[in-house]
Amino acid sequence: MPRVILKCPYLKSGDTTHKENFVKYIATRDGVQKISVRNKNCPSTRKQEQLITQILKEFSDTKNLFEYEDYLQNKTMENASEFITIALEHNLDVVAKKENYVDYIANRPRVEKLSFHGLFNGGSDEIVLSKVAKEVAEHGGNVWMPIISLRREDAISTGFDNAQRWKDYLSSYAPTIAESLKIPLKELRWYASFHNESHHPHIHMICYCENARHGFLDKKGIATIKSGLVSGIFKQEMTAIYAQQTKRRDELKAESKKVIEQLLLKISTGEVQMAGLEKMIVELSENLKCTQGKRVYGYLPPRTKKLVDSITDELAKEPTIAHAYKLWCEMRSEITASYRDAPEPILPLSQQKEFKSIKNHIIYEADRLAKGEITLAELDEVGQPDESPMQDETITDNSFPEPIDAQEEFEAEENTSPYVKWTDDYKQARVFLFGDTDHEPDFEQALELLRAESQNGNMLAVFDLGRMYADGLGVEIDTDKAQEYYAQALDGFLFLENKKPWKYLEYRIGKMYAQGLGTDQDYELAAKWFDKSVAEKYKFAEYSLGGLYYRGQGVEQSYEKAFELYLRSAKQGFPYADFEVAKMFRDGIGTQKYEEQSNHHFEKAYVGFASLEKQSHDDKIQYRLGWMLQNGIGTEKDIPKAKEYFEKSAKLGNPFACYSLAKLILAEDNPTTQELQTALKYLQTASDSGNEFAQYSLAKLYYKGEHLEQNLAKAVELFSLSAEQSNKWAAYSLGKIYLTEESCRDIQKAVKWLTQSAEKQNQFAQYQLGKLYLTGAQIPKDVQKAVSYLTASAEQGNQFAGYALGKLYLMGKDVPKDKQTAIKWFKMSAEQGNEYAQFFLNNMNKWKEPSVSFAVTRLMHHMSRIFENNQPPQKASISLQIDSKRMRKLREKKMAQGHKQDDHEQRLEY
Repeated sequence: MPRVILKCPYLKSGDTTHKENFVKYIATRDGVQKISVRNKNCPSTRKQEQLITQILKEFSDTKNLFEYEDYLQNKTMENASEFITIALEHNLDVVAKKENYVDYIANRPRVEKLSFHGLFNGGSDEIVLSKVAKEVAEHGGNVWMPIISLRREDAISTGFDNAQRWKDYLSSYAPTIAESLKIPLKELRWYASFHNESHHPHIHMICYCENARHGFLDKKGIATIKSGLVSGIFKQEMTAIYAQQTKRRDELKAESKKVIEQLLLKISTGEVQMAGLEKMIVELSENLKCTQGKRVYGYLPPRTKKLVDSITDELAKEPTIAHAYKLWCEMRSEITASYRDAPEPILPLSQQKEFKSIKNHIIYEADRLAKGEITLAELDEVGQPDESPMQDETITDNSFPEPIDAQEEFEAEENTSPYVKWTDDYKQARVFLFGDTDHEPDFEQALELLRAESQNGNMLAVFDLGRMYADGLGVEIDTDKAQEYYAQALDGFLFLENKKPWKYLEYRIGKMYAQGLGTDQDYELAAKWFDKSVAEKYKFAEYSLGGLYYRGQGVEQSYEKAFELYLRSAKQGFPYADFEVAKMFRDGIGTQKYEEQSNHHFEKAYVGFASLEKQSHDDKIQYRLGWMLQNGIGTEKDIPKAKEYFEKSAKLGNPFACYSLAKLILAEDNPTTQELQTALKYLQTASDSGNEFAQYSLAKLYYKGEHLEQNLAKAVELFSLSAEQSNKWAAYSLGKIYLTEESCRDIQKAVKWLTQSAEKQNQFAQYQLGKLYLTGAQIPKDVQKAVSYLTASAEQGNQFAGYALGKLYLMGKDVPKDKQTAIKWFKMSAEQGNEYAQFFLNNMNKWKEPSVSFAVTRLMHHMSRIFENNQPPQKASISLQIDSKRMRKLREKKMAQGHKQDDHEQRLEY
């Protein structure tokens, strides 16, 4: 790694006393430089070692010099002399006078002279040494004396091994030096000389300001000079390093963005495992509801900033991010090591300025949570997020009945008075805002129509303007302006409600209090307004109030009350309510389990969703319909029709639909090339969005080389992404790869991923771990762990684990012999089709101790299977030819482990 050493001592104004013995020593260099070629490789002298000890005591930072590294590696007279010389030069602010220093660096042995001496600057005029020495000596301000040192090989490779190259470079680098020294460029005076030492050629400089009152150098300035030198001298090398660092930084940002989005999704679905982080994000979302101004880190109050920092640092503990940050820090250390004397300290992620975007993304997602864009809902049956209709925009587009009678009553005497009316212009604005079958959204037209409607007093248009500014639909996001519109809409709704109570307005007011739109969030007040609307049997209010009771927000939690309200809403034909009722009947939450009623409400939900989809073409509803058709929930199973809905949803970018559609295509018999390409495209889209199931499925294709060119590295990458999201099948696959693949075998990683999968009750991973701990061939033997894993696997019906336990207890080698327990496990394994377990059961009466006769019996059984398995295959139009000797060895090895010929313990069709 290229490296520059920079020392920047300085002499203060008025410095007059120095150690004259060091001055004399430096000037004459007696006993230091006058080393003959004959004795330069002799061991360092006692006098040199004493002087080195004294230098290190007085100037401890000289331990960082190249020359000291050389001396420690080889303590010769030459290396000792080199170190003593350069160490003293690096501390000439202590050991020399100003005028002596100018003369010394200009005439020092091995200085490369451009004229009568070695001194140069950025100009072309001849430098008079005596004049410069006098000018520096009489200068009334600080004089800095930078020393820039390189290794010989680096100086040669970069061309910085001669005075002219340094003169050209320092002339162009002077502005950076001036800026770092806080000196106006036109007032900077500098001189330098190049000392062409054998091992470490270096530059001596003199820098000061023409105005003695100016000039100041701090740690930041030194770091700027150093980093600039590295970038300038090692430009080619650093370009590649910077590119790699940028790549790692971008990867970390992308990974953090993905993890925080997944975390917010898990919070919204109640599946989060990081309880502390969940609590902090919810707290941040509550803080943001009361925060005015821009939702970016720099504009937040200190208390909220501190909370964002805490979330960032907690997020950095997540394994994927921790690994990415570690790699970035390592790369940064490689760079800073080029110019830092001490290692770069590893700061918490929240303190790294280069990753401020991570904090802003956390704020953005928490703000979405605060706005209700991420709603607290359950997971549906397939483990995908259940789309909650808790937001007006999700269900009001075409679901609300138009209140024609009320519109007439609310029409005001003056055009400026507020009213609520679905006018033709307002309906057209909604088409422009959300689009329909025949039109793409047109935010500009929507904004124009909504503004006109709002100026006329239509509070529905005022509310939608708030949404446009809140979500950045055709305009820059402006939360303050959005809240102003929301507050205006809320005032209008309250004004109209006060004139004449109306269930629709009571519902809308309740939603605004529940979401904190135009007001502080207040679940209790929201519940009161919903309750008013519920009293008038308004189905949307019944559903929303049911959600508050289900989650215990603003009311005492009651599944029974939630069920009652959901049921009332469902009876009025609201499909989302039907879906919730169906789940509660199915799971027995808030009511008795009732399969028939569960099926009835799922059927109603399906019909309702189909009706809504025709009106709104929402990708989430399309995915839901596709899933219900695929699984026969609420309707007859219809794969072709499910594909149609998945295709519609996938075209809108829904990752779950992309994954589901790809799986359906790949499961078909003989899909066409075009269909396969479509499936792979959608699978890749879902994988790129972070869908763990898509990542796992795509990884399997790369691993097996099915429909894609086999790529083990890509498979491992995708398996890892999925496993890091707690996918037990991906973790198992990773464990098997690290266990069996020669090119990336790593037993520690294998155990790590197999353990993660086993802890999620994957019977195959439990069996593999049991075998590893039992044999002790690759990891320390641990019979207790082995039995524990094998038992857990066998209890899930794994025939191989049952067979292994049967043999273990029958032989009594590592566990106490227990014939009855052995029979129990052999029986379980035999019932799963394991012929070898059945063989042991059939011959149990012959078993006493391991004997030759019993071994022969087992061998004969194996032989019979070998002969059976090696019957000549029937001819087929297409066949896979495998070397018969290798096939025989594979079968013998498999049977020696107690497996029958056609079992597939590794096969995972998920």
